[in-house]
Amino acid sequence: MNRLGFVFQSAPHSTSKGREGLDAILAASAYSEDIQIFFIGDGVLQLLKNQEPEKILSRDYISGFKMLELYDLEEIFVCQNAMGNRGIKEEYLLIDVDSISNKDINEKLSQCDQIMVF
Repeated sequence: MNRLGFVFQSAPHSTSKGREGLDAILAASAYSEDIQIFFIGDGVLQLLKNQEPEKILSRDYISGFKMLELYDLEEIFVCQNAMGNRGIKEEYLLIDVDSISNKDINEKLSQCDQIMVF
């Protein structure tokens, strides 16, 4: 089976990309166990705890990221630089992730057969 890479690079709630990406991951997990998930740039904001999307009349899909563990999706990577640039610490995140460098993200992405960007 092909290794699938999902990249989140957009801030939450500004577009439907985050929700669509999460839906795509959950659907793909029915067919593949070789899935890697990456949060880069503003995409790291997708994982922040205590978001209140209802205040901007948006659907709360962020809590859906907690389901990744139930689907045995454990290869979840966050860009160290993106977190540092935004003053985000790992304890601010909703789920457990591996914080890695840009170089490591690029290496892992190069090993993916298909990459989807949200």
